[in-house]
Amino acid sequence: MGKVHLTGAGPGDIELLTIKALRVIKEADVIIYDRLANPDILQEAKNGCEFVYVGKEDGRHIVPQDDINEVIYQNALKHENVVRLKGGDPFVFGRGGEEALYLRDRGISFDVIPGITSAISAPAYAGIPVTHRGVSVSFRVVTGHESPNKKESQIPWETFKTDDTIVFLMGLHNLPKISKKLMEIGKPKNYPCAVISKGTTKEQSVVVGTLEDIVAKTKDVPTPALIVVGRVVELREQLQWFEGNE
Repeated sequence: MGKVHLTGAGPGDIELLTIKALRVIKEADVIIYDRLANPDILQEAKNGCEFVYVGKEDGRHIVPQDDINEVIYQNALKHENVVRLKGGDPFVFGRGGEEALYLRDRGISFDVIPGITSAISAPAYAGIPVTHRGVSVSFRVVTGHESPNKKESQIPWETFKTDDTIVFLMGLHNLPKISKKLMEIGKPKNYPCAVISKGTTKEQSVVVGTLEDIVAKTKDVPTPALIVVGRVVELREQLQWFEGNE
């Protein structure tokens, strides 16, 4: 039986891949990758490496998570070095914990190689620091995508009242609900927010608005995208550095 490396691919910019991640990618016999991993990373693999795509598109799963778990397991039975390449970080809404538990229960050795999460890197590339002295002393990262089959939301909206900065991942389609909920708990209508599309890549685009108007401003924004809510968004005007300088 082989070993599985649950590997974070980072947010999109290939130069944000970690040295350790690059090493295991170069040594991999098979790479099982998702939609959010930069495909250019696969060019770093050795000759003869197999590639298995298990991506999930918006609104539909090409390969359900249970099947992905089994794909990883079966490949670990056949190959010595298996890389499960996941966009961002494996444990930040990446289902990496589920995959690790599945492997552990079947006696498969694994390790976890953290990746730079888009929750901090995409705002940084947009000129938005998630914390800033005198503005934000904390930030919260929240899933913006909950299964429509859930009877009740697991998101504790009432606890967001005093948060300085809130980052929603995978939440573009739920933006109307997110902005409405935040205003219902007391966030002002003119509270700053931004939507960052394809962060850290050459296709990055940023739309800045308020809780009241951000939905109307982002009707045609492509995914993947994340949402930043908080006064730190106002710093973008001074700190924007990436777009136009790629």
